[in-house]
Amino acid sequence: MPVRQLPEQVVNRIAAGEVVERPASVVKELVENAIDAGASRIDIFTDGGGRRRIAITDDGSGMTHADLALAVERHATSKLDDEDLLRIRTLGFRGEALPSIGAVARLGIITRHASEPHAWSLTVEGGVKSAIMPAALGQGTRIEVSDLFYATPARLKFLKTDRTEAEAIREVVRRLAMARPDIAFTIAGEERAPVTWAAALPGAPGRLTRLGDILGADFRGCAIEVRAERDGVTVEGFAAAPSLTRANALGQYLFVNGRPVRDKLILGAVRAAYADYLPRDRHPLVALFVTLDAQEVDANVHPAKTEVRFRNAGLVRALIVHALKEGLAREGRRTAANTDGAAISAFRPSFASRPGNWDWRRSPSYPVSPLPSFEGSAAPAFAEREQSAFDVGTPTADVRFDEAPAADLLDRPLGAARTQIHETYIVSQTRDGLVVVDQHAAHERIVYEKLKASLARNGVQRQILLIPEIVELDEATVEKLLDRAEELASFGLAVESFGPGAVAVRETPSLLGKANAAGLLRDLAEHMAEWDEALPLERRLMHVAATMACHGSVRAGRRLKPEEMNALLREMEDTPNSGQCNHGRPTYVELKLADIEKLFGRR
Repeated sequence: MPVRQLPEQVVNRIAAGEVVERPASVVKELVENAIDAGASRIDIFTDGGGRRRIAITDDGSGMTHADLALAVERHATSKLDDEDLLRIRTLGFRGEALPSIGAVARLGIITRHASEPHAWSLTVEGGVKSAIMPAALGQGTRIEVSDLFYATPARLKFLKTDRTEAEAIREVVRRLAMARPDIAFTIAGEERAPVTWAAALPGAPGRLTRLGDILGADFRGCAIEVRAERDGVTVEGFAAAPSLTRANALGQYLFVNGRPVRDKLILGAVRAAYADYLPRDRHPLVALFVTLDAQEVDANVHPAKTEVRFRNAGLVRALIVHALKEGLAREGRRTAANTDGAAISAFRPSFASRPGNWDWRRSPSYPVSPLPSFEGSAAPAFAEREQSAFDVGTPTADVRFDEAPAADLLDRPLGAARTQIHETYIVSQTRDGLVVVDQHAAHERIVYEKLKASLARNGVQRQILLIPEIVELDEATVEKLLDRAEELASFGLAVESFGPGAVAVRETPSLLGKANAAGLLRDLAEHMAEWDEALPLERRLMHVAATMACHGSVRAGRRLKPEEMNALLREMEDTPNSGQCNHGRPTYVELKLADIEKLFGRR
């Protein structure tokens, strides 16, 4: 078959296949255009999951007659002052969205610029443009897309249900609304109540207000502000305390220069920062905003502009890890699931309603014989069968002999130890409440932090293998490993070339004991994308340290002396991240006196 030039309509449909993947892609492109036009309010309406109709109205700058004629041509854009693709400061820049949408759907545009006497309208159906006609509209632009993919019916079979496509549209709008809290958004249609996010005040308070509106009151209540800056790169935003987690990473929202992106590098940095706080099967909620010079990031690496490439990826990753760790350490006491009201809810009684013909004389607790005299009647009363449920035994350790604990201990964050129950939990009294501490989880965190400090202070201890272990890998992976040989050596892993497709392991970290060098190198190779600070090996060492801490800590079931309990509380107060153990479980629960009084109806 000879080579031939494809017709313009076919070219546009091929381009539409890259840009217009589903209805949510159309909404993303059009809302980004509205944001770039300087809109302060954007209204989105969809029907049939976006298949039947998408309507987007904004109050932006609009377009003139001449601009409207060019806007539906391929590679025509107003967003590039020059031809430098390394200085992109807008969300859109390719000039492909409108012609691509018009190639596969019925596209209608009504727009008015402030310099025009009235609005202008234009329609594109299957790539065929109409003449530009006068229309009525206030300043801004209104775009309607109907019968999506009618010109390419084969694409319709790849779409999911209307409900699924509508939810994908809402997720796109949510991300863009998080990126721009200064813009009001309304999304309606799909037989659901309209949702409006009002424009918020500038700065961190306004950003948290918008994030709380979208992610929920739970996020707003436990959000920790994070911020770090270095060498022209700024990372800021909010991260949820480890008490609020998800089963997947869909609650992690990342923005680079105001553009919502999904970047494996940043996701890996978030996972590394929370490694000491969460179990492996839980994921945090974060909204991070990375701001840097436009020349330091390449947004022209994906047709849908959902991925970016950093010039100095290691700096960005390190800054994100630092910002999150600093914020979590700063709010260490609040990061545990100990002040979110869950404990109070668990204590709250629930009474079943009594039948209308209830007779108190038929109650199991009704006395069958005359009541004894009041003097000394309490003990035999609790010995009765009906009251046996209240006999929970005596505490396993009792420090009530100290009737008046030292005032300075009561003023400490974790108070003064009063007793130990079930040989597992320490109950302490504070000035305005009480604290219940899991002794094993608390000591586990203390030992773990000591191991980490020792590791940082003395470096990683190595062990030389009597016989070097030869590991066979593909040549590309071997080259990457050898390029990072110095970084690996700093963590106690010495590798060198052993011919094509193989490396020799001569030293391994002592903490790993009798390590499986082959398995370790293969794990490292699988995590090459997160290798800017040799994180997988460091995390493996930390996991070993966590295991050692677990086995070396105070076990549940051990009876403690009063001075041991108070010493454990003081160590917790001096230990970073003591709000939870290394597995992410809370180490203590705090009950305020006011909440306890509410439980008993005193307030």
